[in-house]
Amino acid sequence: MAREALPAPLPEYMRRLTSRACIALISCAATSVVTTAAADAGAERFAGVDLSYVNEVESCGAEFRLGGKPRDPYELFAEKGANLVRLRLWNDPASWTNYSNEADVTRSSERAKRAGMKVLLDFHYSDDWADPQKQTIPSAWAADIDDADKLATHVHEYTRDVLARLNSRGLMPYMVQVGNEINTQMLRPAETKGDPIDWARNAKILNAGIRAVREARAADGSSPKVMLHVAQPENVEPWFAAAVAAGVRDFDYIGVSYYRKWSTLDLPQAERALLTATRRFGRPIIVVEVSYPFTLQDAGDKAPNLLGEDSLHRGYPASLRGQQRFMNDVVQMTLRIGGVGVVYWEPAWVSTSCKTRWGTGSHWENATLFDFRKGNELTPAADYLSTIRK
Repeated sequence: MAREALPAPLPEYMRRLTSRACIALISCAATSVVTTAAADAGAERFAGVDLSYVNEVESCGAEFRLGGKPRDPYELFAEKGANLVRLRLWNDPASWTNYSNEADVTRSSERAKRAGMKVLLDFHYSDDWADPQKQTIPSAWAADIDDADKLATHVHEYTRDVLARLNSRGLMPYMVQVGNEINTQMLRPAETKGDPIDWARNAKILNAGIRAVREARAADGSSPKVMLHVAQPENVEPWFAAAVAAGVRDFDYIGVSYYRKWSTLDLPQAERALLTATRRFGRPIIVVEVSYPFTLQDAGDKAPNLLGEDSLHRGYPASLRGQQRFMNDVVQMTLRIGGVGVVYWEPAWVSTSCKTRWGTGSHWENATLFDFRKGNELTPAADYLSTIRK
């Protein structure tokens, strides 16, 4: 049977979460949330870090410390339990940055490999940031914006070719995101909302990217796993219901971003929403973006921080202990709903002399896993990496 016809066979622990009726008729109504379901101890778990900014901040003199001694961040996170590095990829960002392009991703993939970690490659399919507010079509594809078939060809060929070049260096990623925070219409004009989604168009684009990933083959004959990623737990079930109804069914993992600043749900509410999605769609969840501030102070740079009071959960202060408790509770929530991974977004985007389009420094230094008040010493919250793999 074709992969697109029905969801792939489920592992045993997911069969325990999902009724046979829901598997066969994946558009069925979600099961009422009445119990939790622990992740199968035998399932592979992913302790992840998104290190997309590391090469850039190191070029501006960033140092990362443990016990006061400078450390390579890849080696340090691997030592602490990380087994997955997430890396974003922009098509052609040359007009504004020399990073997160294919050359930069190649260098980062080599570093991850040397440190013994797998790579999750995050295709944005844009020359710039892609998120629910913007999914701007790459300039090289813009002339075909009204032709869904041509866009599907672009996505398939680009995905195929990037993976082939990485594979030729022995750097085939373990997992691939086909799009980043794709809550809204992909490959659209700048300054548009992309809502409602044209699902006939979106499905062609997504299935083309998925097909390219499935066709890729590493030296051992394996293909990367496929993740589809949306932002905020409250959006997971409605987005995937629409995607599946449109024929987007061949994926291995559901990826979700979770930030209180942009989510309407607290932790217990997020847990219920994600458990419902797990039961309905029969795919394990990875919280693929999450962060938490250890202070509301600024490092004194000229880049205003994104996460402030509006990003805090009740009972989790912006402190080293609050950050640690929050991350460990996110891990426990993820495991209870049958999830298999947590990835911290930009734990190493520390303040340096590097410039962004909005300032000089970092907009995230108070929410990294390195305390700028102590010379970028690793924070206690990094112990989530070992917790999730126990």
